[in-house]
Amino acid sequence: MRRTRSAVAAVALAGSLLVVPSTATAATTTAAPWCGITWGSTPKGTLPWTAASLTGVRAGQHDCYDRLVVDVRGSTVGFRVQYVSQVLRQGSGQPLALRGGASLDVTINAAGTSPALNSSEMVNVSGYQTLRQVAWGGSFEGQSTVGVGVRARLPMRAFVLTDGTTSRLVVDVAHRW
Repeated sequence: MRRTRSAVAAVALAGSLLVVPSTATAATTTAAPWCGITWGSTPKGTLPWTAASLTGVRAGQHDCYDRLVVDVRGSTVGFRVQYVSQVLRQGSGQPLALRGGASLDVTINAAGTSPALNSSEMVNVSGYQTLRQVAWGGSFEGQSTVGVGVRARLPMRAFVLTDGTTSRLVVDVAHRW
């Protein structure tokens, strides 16, 4: 009787070991991206040069990402958004200190002349899940830089919305991978 129970237990254990790995593999290969985000963390950008000017910067929180919006007076605007080891100030090339585990360099092909933009705390992002700091990196020869301190190097996307006379550069940074 003991031998029968031992044999049955051994067969059951062996069978369960064969089933568990295949179930775990199937679950991991069919899982959907978190919130459907498939953006990645590679540089984003477009090239247009215009006579646009920066008018403001603001931020917002969404369920799956934090958003930075750069308002521009002009119908089109070129930009480049990329993760860098250090954001550099326009004109001087000096490093811009940012809080967070990663730094996003947001360069906009638009002049920023308003004194209200010149701040190491352009937008209050305290309490945000991903954004840690938004700082002015200066404007020089028609290009402006905004440094964004981010919690970590997370997926991001960038795109421009326009209504004919004004544009908005939108930068979304996911809360997680």
